[in-house]
Amino acid sequence: MKVLAAIVTYNRSQLLARCVDHLRAQSRAPDQILVINNSSTDDTEDMLRARGVDFITQPNVGGAGGFNRAIAHALDNGFDAVWLMDDDGYPNDDALRHLVGRLRPGVACASSVVLREDDPEHFVFPFPVLDKEGYPAIFAAPRKLRSMTQLRQRARDGIYPYAHFFNGCLIATDAIRRTGNVQTGYFIAGDEVDYYMRLRQTGEVLSDLQAHHYHPDVARRPLNDVKLYYYVKNTLILNGRYFNRPRLRNVLTVGVVLARTAARNGIGTALSFAVGKQSAVLRKAIARGLRGQVGNDFNA
Repeated sequence: MKVLAAIVTYNRSQLLARCVDHLRAQSRAPDQILVINNSSTDDTEDMLRARGVDFITQPNVGGAGGFNRAIAHALDNGFDAVWLMDDDGYPNDDALRHLVGRLRPGVACASSVVLREDDPEHFVFPFPVLDKEGYPAIFAAPRKLRSMTQLRQRARDGIYPYAHFFNGCLIATDAIRRTGNVQTGYFIAGDEVDYYMRLRQTGEVLSDLQAHHYHPDVARRPLNDVKLYYYVKNTLILNGRYFNRPRLRNVLTVGVVLARTAARNGIGTALSFAVGKQSAVLRKAIARGLRGQVGNDFNA
């Protein structure tokens, strides 16, 4: 199996260098490492040249545009699978070996579990408990699995039928040809959920509990106008396109994003988005999300 390892980056050269070093330390080496550079203005290109790493520099078209370019490269150059990740995480040294072993016929994607680098018992992105239809459950206790211990209790065979893209997901190019590429219009949020939902119509999508991807804890990162806008708008679009009970999920989405804003930015900022001077951002995100308006349109 010919595997392309592809990293999408923007202005995080030190973290990117760490990721590249861990890719080169894999017990099952990728056949090529490629960095998609979304026009970084730091020393990213110099660092990559010094390490002899292949890269493509393109305009900053967000994570979605970066992964789209990486997948196109894999298709154009005869790879059997593409291993996709952002620049701020890194895999354990046996991750690719485990994932390749899982990518049997009928499996569209085998992915790593994404662990906090400062607390590897806990997930950066908790796994949803799934309902009988395979959707993230709305009414469940718990609704989220936040630790490896919890996940192991539900994944007795070492796999779980859900994956968090794009942090160490290995995707078969045969499945990509049937599914199509990542939609660039999601820009910086929602492209991973959209692609997960599309791929699972092609074949099995799973996470391997032995493949680990370490990542900074994002739970404390502040939300700005752009991140909040695209998160709300794109999540409402996804609720309408793919999930059961979309109206209820839409209400929960707005509530969750305001709670996150209060926790990360302060209650004052959350109130500003809800009813204050920044409320136009939230209103626009909701309106365009309900209309299904995919696109890079924050300033429109």
